[in-house]
Amino acid sequence: MEFTHLDGQGQAFMVDVTAKQPTVRSATAVATVRTSPEVVQALRTGTVPKGDVLAVARVAGIAAAKKTPDLLPLAHVIGVHGCTVELEITDGGVDITATVRTADRTGVEMEALTSVTVAALAIVDMVKGVDRSAEIVSAKITAKSGGRSGDWVRPSAV
Repeated sequence: MEFTHLDGQGQAFMVDVTAKQPTVRSATAVATVRTSPEVVQALRTGTVPKGDVLAVARVAGIAAAKKTPDLLPLAHVIGVHGCTVELEITDGGVDITATVRTADRTGVEMEALTSVTVAALAIVDMVKGVDRSAEIVSAKITAKSGGRSGDWVRPSAV
């Protein structure tokens, strides 16, 4: 297996993508926050003491996608040309889906993953006063399209 971010001595570096042509790319990631039944009820009725949890989580996820290179030192600064964050209250908590799009030289998988994880962190932050055991139980890429490696869908997402 070749690691493109390591040189011959094993030192990390940022891959040079200047010779690549911009192409349309997208990536989708999902995350799940598990909370207590009391928090689920408060989310459904809009009575969480800190306010509109889903609105804050959505904006946090969008902002996070745009800040990915500030958080991940080897991520390229690319244009985030579209980002949607969908939140669904379930009986066990909140499911989060983010899709990020660009027309650039590298993919947006990390932007999508950053989006859902920061949205999940925002949810935990806003409900921790009601449920200290609220937790992020998963975060993963479910699909990507475009670029040299083409399209990919997580087998369990098919």
